[in-house]
Amino acid sequence: MRHYELLVVVKPTLTVEELQAKLTYLKEILEKNGAVITATLEMGTRKLAYQIDKFERGTYVVFYFTAPTAAIAEVERLIRITEEFIRFMTVKFENQKELRFWNKQVEKITKKSDAPAPVVEAKEIVEETVSTEA
Repeated sequence: MRHYELLVVVKPTLTVEELQAKLTYLKEILEKNGAVITATLEMGTRKLAYQIDKFERGTYVVFYFTAPTAAIAEVERLIRITEEFIRFMTVKFENQKELRFWNKQVEKITKKSDAPAPVVEAKEIVEETVSTEA
C-alpha cells in the first residue's frame, strides 16, 4: 500500500447536494479499489489560474489515502470520464521526508475536523481592539 494525495477540481455550478453526491461517488470508487481514505479536505470554491472549460472558478477537494498502485489507474480513468471533475492531480509519496509531510497533513486535517469551533464572545473582541489601539 502506497500513500497518495488526490486533488480534484469540481465544476462550481454544482449545488451542495450534487457536490456531496460526487464526492461520495469518488470515495466509493476509491474504497472499491482497495483504498483507505484517511483524510478529506474541502478547500471551497476558488479562482482558477486560467480558464478551464469556460469556468473561471472551481471547487477544490483533497483526499489523503493509502491504496495499491493498481487502484490509481482505475480511479483516474473514472475521474476522466466524469464531466463534473474538470481537473485532477494524483501525488504519490515515496521517501521518508515525503511520508512525514503526508502524515503531518493528515494529522492537521483530522485535528481541524475533530476540534470544536472556538467560541469568541463580542466582549472579548471589543477588549482586544481597545487594547491594540492604545
